Amino acid sequence: MYTEKIVVLIPCYNEEKSIKKVIEDFSNELPQAQIYMYDNNSTDRTVEVVKNLNKNVIIANEYNQGKGNVVRRMFNEIDADVYILVDGDDTYPAEAINQLLLPIIEKRADMTVGDRLSNESYKNTNKRMFHEFGNNIVKKLINFIFNSNINDVMSGYRVFNKSFVKSIQIQSNGFEIETEMTIFALENQLRIEEIPIEYRDRPKGSHSKLHTIKDGIKIIKKILSYKYNWKMKK
Repeated sequence: MYTEKIVVLIPCYNEEKSIKKVIEDFSNELPQAQIYMYDNNSTDRTVEVVKNLNKNVIIANEYNQGKGNVVRRMFNEIDADVYILVDGDDTYPAEAINQLLLPIIEKRADMTVGDRLSNESYKNTNKRMFHEFGNNIVKKLINFIFNSNINDVMSGYRVFNKSFVKSIQIQSNGFEIETEMTIFALENQLRIEEIPIEYRDRPKGSHSKLHTIKDGIKIIKKILSYKYNWKMKK
């Protein structure tokens, strides 16, 4: 049993097929944690499914579309010692959460990341063309700019300490958010620890909202803008 106040943050847009299992799995792994589900204008039964669960879940809304907008509101509104951020699509294993929590609890890391790439579970599971290719481009570009050795820049499974959450000023509106959090940590020499996890495919009938080309361009632009600003500071 952890003594710290731990929260699980789940940004959601049309995840009625998977959100029930995500909440139940994290409730079982961390019964003392408070779970927050922020809905981002879902047009399916996501909110209804969560309301019908017999679980301690706080439901809120973010009406500005985009994952970055949701995470920004969560970070601004919620007070805790430890923050777990996970997608509502059931691709990330709740059973790995204690491995991600430990470096934060022991104050060895400011952010831990569920690494899908180093053990190739993402490669073996993901069926969307160019997703792995795009992940590798982003990873290599960031590692080149910051002289770092990050394995998984774009993982949606992360744990943060309070200092990280309350110091980052999120600029991203959409799926660039993971890239922004990684760059923020590198730029400010914060401690990152990556934990290999077994990534799994979405349940049948569930669909990714990430647009490979459109969102990929936004992510590359985000990296290049940080590179320019970082060089100006040095």
